[in-house]
Amino acid sequence: MRCPFCHADDTKVIDSRLAQEGAQVRRRRHCQACGERFTTYEVAELSLPRIIKRDGNRERFDPEKIRRGLIKALEKRPVESEAIEQIIHNITQRLMSEGAREVPASRVGEMVMEALRELDQVAYVRFASVYRSFQDVNAFREEIERLMQQTAAKVDKNKT
Repeated sequence: MRCPFCHADDTKVIDSRLAQEGAQVRRRRHCQACGERFTTYEVAELSLPRIIKRDGNRERFDPEKIRRGLIKALEKRPVESEAIEQIIHNITQRLMSEGAREVPASRVGEMVMEALRELDQVAYVRFASVYRSFQDVNAFREEIERLMQQTAAKVDKNKT
């Protein structure tokens, strides 16, 4: 690692520690040439898939888009911000573990809806109404009925 002060190539690691819950390595370094100390952070470079939009365009995966959608859907709902971050983390991990180079945007949208269905059903219906472009009240009713059937089936399954 090159010294940021004198640009010498000869630096020595004097201390290494895990940071950000093990997601980074923090290293204290000492420049052998000028004697200055500085800190570097090492992070794994992860390959996230590109997202294929409905119109065929491709763009990089952006967790901020998921965050904005979740915040809108969960507005005025009793859900902590940590739950939003956990959903984003889980979706990101699933996408990385699948190893695909490209993923349809619809797949990411379904992952978000799946997470919201478990977290908050009102937020789920809000998100689904925008994501699936509900055109009338009947579309809302049908989605709510489907949600109620799934919830009832889940309750029945847990009773047995």
